[in-house]
Amino acid sequence: MAKLPVIDFSKLDLLKPGSLEWDSVKSQVMAALEVYNCFDASVDRVVELRKPVFSAMGEFFRLPLETKKLCESEKPFRGYFGPLPLGLFESISTDDGHVAENVEPLAAKLWPQGNTSFSKTMVSFTQLASELEKTILRMILESFGLQKYTDELIDSTNYQLRALKYQGPNTNEPTVMSVPHHDLNMITLLYQNEVNGLQVQTEAGEWISIMPSPSSIIVIIGESLSVWLNGRLSPTRHSVITTGCEVRYVVGLFARPRGGYLVKAPKEVVDDENPMLFKPYDHEEFLEFFSNQLHQGVRTNLRAYCSI
Repeated sequence: MAKLPVIDFSKLDLLKPGSLEWDSVKSQVMAALEVYNCFDASVDRVVELRKPVFSAMGEFFRLPLETKKLCESEKPFRGYFGPLPLGLFESISTDDGHVAENVEPLAAKLWPQGNTSFSKTMVSFTQLASELEKTILRMILESFGLQKYTDELIDSTNYQLRALKYQGPNTNEPTVMSVPHHDLNMITLLYQNEVNGLQVQTEAGEWISIMPSPSSIIVIIGESLSVWLNGRLSPTRHSVITTGCEVRYVVGLFARPRGGYLVKAPKEVVDDENPMLFKPYDHEEFLEFFSNQLHQGVRTNLRAYCSI
């Protein structure tokens, strides 16, 4: 049975562009993406956050529904969402979750009496995950000779924090909690508790059930990055299928382009042999369109949306 490649990022703080260790990890990243479209990043530092993060998530999701709904947002894919399908899925998200000032108002709505530990814990995770995401993004751009765009992409990125709960379906029959899909953003980083369910599809079409360790952060390529690279990387097709009655908790960093930034393939990835595949687009405008389509029962593919 195929397994997702595990790449060691335990020395994340010490990885420096141009060093032998940097080049070694970068080559592993690209080799994994060519075959699997994703990989397992092993980060020792995340283990110390494991208990606080999932404790904080449990504390939130146990709140009364009317309390959680205080965090609903008019912006698509922000705030509280759920419970569905079958009443088994819920999530909450906030923009730029690595900044305390963005998470603290959310906590204040939920716990008027105060809950600073929730904010500190979720911000700490998002800061670590965003550090990892920036490192991986820089490695990908270097591999395509596009490192001069690194600062531009980082400056235009919304590091969205999202916490997800999948209630066990209370059956031994595999239950689809999330149909096969591509994420819409640039890069997704997922960290989960001990209840598995994530499946990813390799470039060859094989489905792999992911069995991460406590130090595993699963790295997924989204459609936005594929579009920006003019198709040079494929987005990760994945789904969630669960059994049993245990709750699956996942906390994720969804790095996506900010509204107002035009997602457009740089000239270096466009030539006579590789013509421009996608029209420039604004990601926030697409999210509005995507959300409206979902309400009509249609799931729109980003690459189809901006395909030439």
